[in-house]
Amino acid sequence: MPFARVDGIRLVYDVYGQGVPVLWIHGFPLGRWLWDPQVRALADGVRSITVDLRGVGGSSAPEGPYTMEQFAADLRGLMDALGIERAVLAGLSMGGYIAFAFYAAYPERVRGLILADTRHQADTPEARANRYALIDRIRQEGPRAAVEAFLPRLLGATTQRERPDLVEALRRKMMANPAVGLIGALQAMAERPDRTALLPTIRVPTRILVGEEDVVTPPEVAQEMAAGIPGARLVQIPRAGHLANLEAPDAFNEAVRAFLSEVGGA
Repeated sequence: MPFARVDGIRLVYDVYGQGVPVLWIHGFPLGRWLWDPQVRALADGVRSITVDLRGVGGSSAPEGPYTMEQFAADLRGLMDALGIERAVLAGLSMGGYIAFAFYAAYPERVRGLILADTRHQADTPEARANRYALIDRIRQEGPRAAVEAFLPRLLGATTQRERPDLVEALRRKMMANPAVGLIGALQAMAERPDRTALLPTIRVPTRILVGEEDVVTPPEVAQEMAAGIPGARLVQIPRAGHLANLEAPDAFNEAVRAFLSEVGGA
């Protein structure tokens, strides 16, 4: 599998299709495979770059703590290695936090933003405490602790009821991630800054997608983001939860294709 050396670590990535470059940024505790339903369906108009973030999949998993700014710098280094000057960033959940960090640091490298099932606010004190409690569990129990904590909330009620095969496939893939990477990502999420003040400064086309059954970053959070970013538009995905791109790929891809046609691709 192809990889790039960035800041002393190995980042495994895939490039698929031709057209406007889209850098797909996965959430926690997932991997570049999250975007399989998008890269295939959009290959006729999109040059998709998927990457295992540091700490997961085939990429290096150095000791943490990690930060959102570090994840963003890794992605900038990957773009440099691939000769990509500007790209649309598509981030889901933690991937959205990284997309915000990337835009804050390198706005000139961003052609557009797709923010899926994510939020702009920092953790509440309770959420932050819960992340550190989960870190302690992972140190004692391994990756299974993260899977048990996150999997029940990642998928919408419709998916959990009608697609047990997807639930089990996710469980297997999430279990493959190393504990050190999961801990680093949880630390990064717990310590990430609030991005509310960033929203009105965003000056690139932005599309916000959210599953109507998302209980982690619910539609009202997406509505607040859309209201805060100049010109942003919101699309709600029916019969989908937090992983809307996997749960309802046809609707998700249609929304992405429509957006990319507005920014000069797909």
